[in-house]
Amino acid sequence: MEFGSFMEFPPVASGGDSAAFDEALAEVETAERVGLDAVWLAELHGAPERSVMSSPMMVASAIAARTSTIKIGIAVQVLPLSHPLRLAEEAATIDQISHGRLIYGIGRSGVVRTYEDYGIAYAESRERFAETLDILKQAWTEPKFSHEGKYYTFKDVAVTPKPYQKPYPELRMAAATPETFPQIGRLGLPIFVAVRQGPFVQLAERIRSYREAYAAAGHPGRGRVFLRVPAYLAETRERARAEAKDSIMGFFRYQAELGRDSARRAGGDLAVQRLRQVERLEALTYDEAVATQILVDDPDGFTARLREVDEQIGLDGILAELNCGGKIPQDRVLNALRLLCEEVKPRFH
Repeated sequence: MEFGSFMEFPPVASGGDSAAFDEALAEVETAERVGLDAVWLAELHGAPERSVMSSPMMVASAIAARTSTIKIGIAVQVLPLSHPLRLAEEAATIDQISHGRLIYGIGRSGVVRTYEDYGIAYAESRERFAETLDILKQAWTEPKFSHEGKYYTFKDVAVTPKPYQKPYPELRMAAATPETFPQIGRLGLPIFVAVRQGPFVQLAERIRSYREAYAAAGHPGRGRVFLRVPAYLAETRERARAEAKDSIMGFFRYQAELGRDSARRAGGDLAVQRLRQVERLEALTYDEAVATQILVDDPDGFTARLREVDEQIGLDGILAELNCGGKIPQDRVLNALRLLCEEVKPRFH
């Protein structure tokens, strides 16, 4: 199983933006030293109270220069928000600088406000995503190519550099809505799933639909699944749960507000679906979260629970959100990272 850490680069109280970058980049260096497989970089816009991570590819370049073995994942690049040729150039550049350590996670994001800020209609996001993905693949593999689509038209363009990995970096795609799971299965891509809006049990049902579509499309294997999950470890169960509580529950409240805002902006069927998730999040207790959708424990308990989730879903890796909510002191986050790599990870290899 691949062990990764999902990072949002949260603000540091009274430290300013620079402190947020310094602290998070130091955490990445620790992650490589203790043997983590991958670090995963979010893409978040217009949320200074939550994150300074608006430009994950720039951060990935800094990480590539500071490290030598750890994989650098984007979770996820929001494809509809950027010009596809620029995305192709930047991803290939990171892949070259890192000597093939880039994993390119892609998605649409469910934050409607970001699309409004960028002047792009959220209703176009699915079509823009599909067209951009098609262009990326051509840009990375063809010496020159032309494209005529709904949003972009190119004639005889040559994108350079090409990626270090051939034909291009591994793509993994995020799924949030139920209908997205079989769509990704048909594409034959590995999938990112998250439990921010619902429990592990609900996820198991959706993963089944992904794997059924994957098999029906004739792709080899069963389809790889990577779980992004709020996670925390300490020396005892009591300490782990006490230290993580305020940060994680604050994050769930934040997600509920975000969901309500996106529902209001999106309208229609999407709004109804979002509001159902919001109502569940608003009613969620910490005990229920611990039981159904987060991994917070001592190393033994964490290992046992992760095994249960693996049996339920069939996992190929996790993206552990070790500071979900951004309020856990950095020394304790680094301790959790060390426990994950030294006490839990060896039991899954």
